[in-house]
Amino acid sequence: MNTSPSGWLIIDKPLGMTSNQVVGGVRRHLGIKGCGHAGTLDPLASGVLPIALGEATKTVAYAQTGSKDYAFTIRWGEFRTTDDFEGDVCETSPKRPTEEDILSILPRFIGEIQQVPPAYSAIKVDGKRAYALARAGQDVKLAARTVLVHDLRLVDMPSADEARFEVTSGKGFYVRSLGHDISSALGCAGYISALRRKRVGHFSLTHAMGWDAFTSHESSEVLANYLLPIETALDDIPALAATRQEAWRLRHGQTVLLTVAHRDLLTPSGRSEITGNGEVAVYSEGRLVALGAISGNVLRSVRGFNL
Repeated sequence: MNTSPSGWLIIDKPLGMTSNQVVGGVRRHLGIKGCGHAGTLDPLASGVLPIALGEATKTVAYAQTGSKDYAFTIRWGEFRTTDDFEGDVCETSPKRPTEEDILSILPRFIGEIQQVPPAYSAIKVDGKRAYALARAGQDVKLAARTVLVHDLRLVDMPSADEARFEVTSGKGFYVRSLGHDISSALGCAGYISALRRKRVGHFSLTHAMGWDAFTSHESSEVLANYLLPIETALDDIPALAATRQEAWRLRHGQTVLLTVAHRDLLTPSGRSEITGNGEVAVYSEGRLVALGAISGNVLRSVRGFNL
């Protein structure tokens, strides 16, 4: 049985730190090797950064697929190379949009939209990061991709030079690109001057620990009071109870034949019955055993857990 800590630690990432710097700091402070983050935040962005510890690293992909909430500010008058305030000014405009102007164009950015990622992003181009090529002076051309925006709204306009928004988006979405596209649609220049992530899937600021608080607490206190269960990232996946023998088979790469009784089981949290084919989280004696895939009446292990 694995005795190393496993679960999710949610950090409220401060401005100025990279996501990898946060992961490195968590690793050193807690004295553990296995950890990673679910969803990069730019150094100039703050907010929810889920950190997976131990066996939770096997569920990072599930945390990343959830929707995300952001609060952001667009400052009008300049386009910048990075689409945020870190970049160089590359175009200016004297135009400032009115509230009516902004409200009139927001609906076109809700739903499935085409979005070109920023040149200064971690997307790979011919094996190299786009931001590395852009910083080297190369002209980076990234293809548009389909992204999902669940909701977008104007919060307020503190001055004629800026407007604050909130957005709920799906996977692969860039707020910096949205800021650029909104500015272009309004016929004025603009860039993201402030960005804060408020939620990633089931992880929100209510779960988050500030960086100063994290570094000032003993590792034992952090793990006792702030570590969330691995299953938190799996709340949208149907769960299946397995016997000890079935758990042993799944841990050893063998399949399990599903019965009617299996499909009638409800998860402890009351999620819906397992129907049809699909993915399940398998538990035995209250402990997460594996992520499994159902094909017909056969369950096979996709990822096992050493808990």
